[in-house]
Amino acid sequence: MTNQPDLRILSLGAGVQSTTLLLLAVEGTLPKPDVAIFADTRGEPAAVYAHLERVTAVAAEAGIQVIQVSAGDLAADAVDPEHRYASIPYFARNPDGSGGMGRRQCTDEYKLTPIRRKVRELLGAAPPDFRRVPKGQVAEQWVGFSVDEIHRVSDKYPVSYITARYPLLELGMSRKDCQRWLTSRGWAVVKSSCWFCPFAGNRQWRDMRDNRPAEWAAAVAFDAAIRGGGGNPLPAGSEAFLHASRVPLDQAPIDRVTWAEWKGRQGDLLDVLADQRSEDGDPDGCSPYGCRSGEAVA
Repeated sequence: MTNQPDLRILSLGAGVQSTTLLLLAVEGTLPKPDVAIFADTRGEPAAVYAHLERVTAVAAEAGIQVIQVSAGDLAADAVDPEHRYASIPYFARNPDGSGGMGRRQCTDEYKLTPIRRKVRELLGAAPPDFRRVPKGQVAEQWVGFSVDEIHRVSDKYPVSYITARYPLLELGMSRKDCQRWLTSRGWAVVKSSCWFCPFAGNRQWRDMRDNRPAEWAAAVAFDAAIRGGGGNPLPAGSEAFLHASRVPLDQAPIDRVTWAEWKGRQGDLLDVLADQRSEDGDPDGCSPYGCRSGEAVA
């Protein structure tokens, strides 16, 4: 970069890649960002909040401020008929037996929108709405795409007051590299994702059920609450579910497949890949600029 940005910001999802970026800056491998911004849906697992607290303290010691922003409580808003509809990509079952998906707006409305509002504020936009950035002011925003995600990088950015930078690409680091880097320094490998995210894999659901009973109970209750569409009622006869099997979460087939069952269902490579995705879910969770929650569905 030949020109110094007016503001250098790290988009912090508290997952593997963005945590690595922040700690690389703390160690001095990367220049220090002016701030790191974490968008809180108020629905992260307790382990993510504990991880974020530790990261925030380490960053503060290095002179990097972590700012938390929020557009509200996504889980509560999604089932509140009095609230403007908060859409999550639930799995729908239609009366004729066909399947569909809810529109995915949660990442944009509960992560990107509050982050961009804070960026505009930091660039000098006037209160109370912080809509208009002073002419010529631009922020450089670090996004944690790694080399295995290079296909997700775009030269086009949706707002004129932010330019994207991808330091992990510059360093040639993959997600696995980040995991090894964190582990070697005593950091847990934490996956950032709402406890009610429909794109969790069976492995995540089992871990929640077996090791985090309070979160599991909340997820089961939330799953039941969205059956009719939550805050945005579905057509008569249609139902919404958190699990891709489109059955209630506490009845969903989330347990590990035995070897005998696996052998009995041997198929082609596409079958294997589908099973792996069902088991592991999306690999990176839902960081602000790295949500892998499928394609947007109208």
